Amino acid sequence: MRQSFIDIIPESYNKYIKRKVFIILLTVLLTLAISIYAINAGSAGLSVYDVMKTILGKGEERFQIIVWNIRMPRILSAIVAGIGLSVAGCVTQSILRNSLASPFTLGISQGAAFGAAVAIIVFGADSTTNPDSVIVNNPYLVVFFAFLGSMASTIVVLMLAKSFRVTPEAMVLAGVALGSLFSAVTMILQYFADDVRVASVVFWTFGDIGRVSWKDLGIMSVVVGISLIYFMFNRWNYNALDSGEETAKGLGVDVEKVRLLGMFVSSLIAAVITSFVGIIGFIGLVAPHIMRRLIGGDHRFLIPASSVMGGLILLASDTLGRTIISPIVLPVGAITSFLGAPVFLYVLSRGYKR
Repeated sequence: MRQSFIDIIPESYNKYIKRKVFIILLTVLLTLAISIYAINAGSAGLSVYDVMKTILGKGEERFQIIVWNIRMPRILSAIVAGIGLSVAGCVTQSILRNSLASPFTLGISQGAAFGAAVAIIVFGADSTTNPDSVIVNNPYLVVFFAFLGSMASTIVVLMLAKSFRVTPEAMVLAGVALGSLFSAVTMILQYFADDVRVASVVFWTFGDIGRVSWKDLGIMSVVVGISLIYFMFNRWNYNALDSGEETAKGLGVDVEKVRLLGMFVSSLIAAVITSFVGIIGFIGLVAPHIMRRLIGGDHRFLIPASSVMGGLILLASDTLGRTIISPIVLPVGAITSFLGAPVFLYVLSRGYKR
């Protein structure tokens, strides 16, 4: 009787693990399928045959430009940005033990918007307009100042945590307060700016995957990849933190160090991504919640699962924005917020019913 009971535990546990792995692989396959559709979709009228020939290097020059210079960077950037924002949200929610924690609620996105506004309005990253678009003439200056603004918010929150030992809940409240402060200062800057520069600031804050180049994609990929490795290396520490600070300390976890480093790395990811693509809310908040409902809170699986779900959601949102009223391209930040709020409320309601 004892032997049979011992045999049942590994068998049921293996089935439990296989279910989690299956869900992750299924999400990866869905992302791959949407990627193939996204390459083909759009106003250029490419067929699947044309896309395949172009990928193999045998397509027309026009198709080469469309696929390799426009669509492939956009698709890969959506996946990388989605992975980064979602894993940052997943780890932040764990180490702060707050389901509302995310790069957006910690004021990082608002800090980036403030930095971009300073670059455009104060330091003259001038812009030109035409009837169809707004173009920032010095994008890397905007990226640099957006990064400084987002990291400024991060440093203030971390200093509060380090110097005054505020609670994780207070860290989130501090982030919300900083977000409001940055938003207020940004509005004051816009009030004194001319119409063209105000339009440029608004355009940057929309969130747009299409502005990312191959070079930008490389920078984002390196930061996200290294950070993901760091998070996976600390997966057991995050599992211990889920049981409470005292339990984690009893298991030998340096709670303060793990929390501060996790916050810094998460904020660095969000800062880099927001600097290049603008403000994209909701991804870091909802993707971890969805996967936590599906596979549980074990960070050995939750971190990679949240990553692939974030990439899937952002890629699907960007593809929808490109195709729903083609040839007009809707900003992906608006799409994620519009689609995300009802899904988030649904996930929360299902959780409370259970």
